[in-house]
Amino acid sequence: MSFLLLCMPVLADLAAGEQALKNGDYGTAFKEFLPLAKQGNAVAQFNLGLMYDNGHGVRQDYAEALRWYRKAAEQGESPAQNNLGNMYDRGEGVPQDYVEALRWYRKAAELGEAAAQFSLGNMYYLGEGVPQDYAEALRWYRKAAEQGKASAQYNLGVMYHQGRGVPQDYVRAHMWVNLAASRASGDAEKEYADERDVLAGKMTAQQISEAQHLAREWKPKTSR
Repeated sequence: MSFLLLCMPVLADLAAGEQALKNGDYGTAFKEFLPLAKQGNAVAQFNLGLMYDNGHGVRQDYAEALRWYRKAAEQGESPAQNNLGNMYDRGEGVPQDYVEALRWYRKAAELGEAAAQFSLGNMYYLGEGVPQDYAEALRWYRKAAEQGKASAQYNLGVMYHQGRGVPQDYVRAHMWVNLAASRASGDAEKEYADERDVLAGKMTAQQISEAQHLAREWKPKTSR
């Protein structure tokens, strides 16, 4: 009981900070997160990293973002692990290092973080920090795609279209690209829809119907 009572103020402060962050009240968010982060709360550390990364309520400071992401990542906070991987990938706040990016992406991906699974797929697809491996890229794209990440669904569809890492399959390609187009917006939505239309031009009416049926029946799932 005493443990729960001790935890309640922390949870209340954390919730207040997250609500303030959502509302764009960055001053309040920072005020709530900072003491918690200093006490070792991984979620607060991640949110502080996010604020420094984006310059929300503080001067944008990639080195400071990296510091807080790392503290949270070392405690197993998968969004922080993913963002730390991003910073090594892009060379923000630290020299660009694909091997280190890969290491943090993998930690987050293995915990089910869809964004990290997508990024890990990209690294295998491009051969960054690891030998190029289309089959492994496909495996990680699929994990993210199955959770509903549109960019991963699109890349997975393109791999089926091109027959990279998997036998060429226009039906599966159309299904995944169609799902991606339905979840995307802006320029990405147009790009995905254009790819779907290119695929449709290579398919029979029966194949298109089958692909559309698979897309209708698809349901997202978590890999956690």
